[in-house]
Amino acid sequence: MVRQDRRTGSRHTWYLLPEAAAGGNLARLRLRLYTGSVRIALGQINTTVGDFSRNSAKIIEYAGRARSAGADLILFPELSVCGYPPRDLVERHWFVQRNREAAEAIAKETAGIDVICGLVTPARSATGKSVMNSAALLRDGTIAFLQSKRLLPSYDVFDEMRNFAPADHQELVSIREQPVALTICEDAWNDKHFWDRRLYGVDPVEELIAAGGSVLLNISASPFYLHKRELRRDMLQAIAIHYHVPVAFANQIGGNDSLVFDGSSFALGPGGELVAQARSFEEDLVCFDTETFAGDLHDQIEGEEASAYAALVLGTRDYVRKCGFKRVVLGLSGGIDSALTACIAVEALGRENVIGFGMPGPYSSQGSIADSAELAKNLGIRFETVPIGGIYESYLAALKPAFAGCKPDVTEENIQARIRGSLMMAVSNKFGALVLTTGNKSELGVGYCTLYGDMCGGLAVISDVPKTLVYRLSRYVNSRAPVIPESTIEKPPSAELRPDQKDSDTLPPYEVLDTILADYVEENRAPDSIASEHRYDPALVRRVAHMVDQSEYKRQQAAPGLKISEKAFGFGRRYPIAAKTEM
Repeated sequence: MVRQDRRTGSRHTWYLLPEAAAGGNLARLRLRLYTGSVRIALGQINTTVGDFSRNSAKIIEYAGRARSAGADLILFPELSVCGYPPRDLVERHWFVQRNREAAEAIAKETAGIDVICGLVTPARSATGKSVMNSAALLRDGTIAFLQSKRLLPSYDVFDEMRNFAPADHQELVSIREQPVALTICEDAWNDKHFWDRRLYGVDPVEELIAAGGSVLLNISASPFYLHKRELRRDMLQAIAIHYHVPVAFANQIGGNDSLVFDGSSFALGPGGELVAQARSFEEDLVCFDTETFAGDLHDQIEGEEASAYAALVLGTRDYVRKCGFKRVVLGLSGGIDSALTACIAVEALGRENVIGFGMPGPYSSQGSIADSAELAKNLGIRFETVPIGGIYESYLAALKPAFAGCKPDVTEENIQARIRGSLMMAVSNKFGALVLTTGNKSELGVGYCTLYGDMCGGLAVISDVPKTLVYRLSRYVNSRAPVIPESTIEKPPSAELRPDQKDSDTLPPYEVLDTILADYVEENRAPDSIASEHRYDPALVRRVAHMVDQSEYKRQQAAPGLKISEKAFGFGRRYPIAAKTEM
């Protein structure tokens, strides 16, 4: 039913909750006001940790654009003032102080529209933590309201219990006389109606809606992984339907270290219907009305390959630029991994900022050398060839006395990789170009890589991309423009460090290896269970699992990689190096 507010003249829609209608007692009926004429904007911006000036400028710019579009309120992502994740920077007093000053300055520059943004605030608790992860309502030139995060995740890449004190309670905030439930990211991830196993004993959403919240707002810095967008949508849709309230979700975009944030902000009506949607992997601004539920619906990238590729491009661009580099260099071997990495680099940074180096050795095939040159030509990048045969012979001559009586083995193979790593770092120093490593997740998982060789670099672009996905992404690239030589995709993979070498000499077929790694690394399943389900040889599965565990020392010395799976190697997977695993 529709009622008119006698004081303001505004019209409000009231809905009868299903549980109230079932009660049969009119005195106990729960009516919830969930909409008046409030136009809400979602400001999906790319922030840099610690860059208060630029972050503030973006917030002010987008607030002005939202105001011009008639919005009453704009939401910005979690910790948008200081950037997410700030990690141990919050232990520096000046960082917290500068963050507060930036928020106050933003408030003075955004008159005429309510602004909700994330920032760090001093903690007033006995936890020993000095700060809280908070959301501020900026209104009329001041910080008018603060709400702090209650649920602090401490799994996978999240370690917020290390840095923040949790709020002990939360309150509703009034937006245009509407009681609004304001939450921060994880606060909305504990719905008992959605999750089979909950991580926390309280549900902030349930408490705020029970207190009379008419709209749920959630500001987030929710990192991307494949199928994460669908999970978020399903979870928040379940909340909207159960509580019969509109839900607005404003998420960060951009790359910060290993994490890629896809944005994909959206708003849902009280029936779970999509009423507003921002683009994926780029900054955007969308608005919707909480009375008519008319809103902006922008296209998003669809499909696993397209989404993974867009995430890798965005993560590479932001990692390179936010670390202060303009150019990158990478070795082109004629293989599919370096080809895909080069394509990502060109799209992220422009062909003029990518340098390819071919470093043929004594066992490099003519086909691989030709494929490298053809790829570079197709991409339009600078390409240099530096043969390593002479350098390799010098190494062998220098080591001959020490290696007397020893047969050639993997040592000589690794010398070639380490020569290439040294040359890459020399080019990096000379031209101020960040080295991109080209190893994939399958190789990194089982240690099929060389420390201080092909692992040398500043960013491991595809280290969370299994080999089978590397092939799929390469075909996706060529479906847009045929730049990767077909021979690169079709030939059997090889490191070309000894005569007639093939990856299959050492590893099971990649279709098998990737299945085992997905179950063992991402699902934490036991080797015998994996073997039983897929009908693999148990000895093979145990051998792969042993290779994974024995290679931890390599992975912990690897360059940071871009996370696109639910469980990537890196700081979200914390295993000991000096350990024995009995299976």
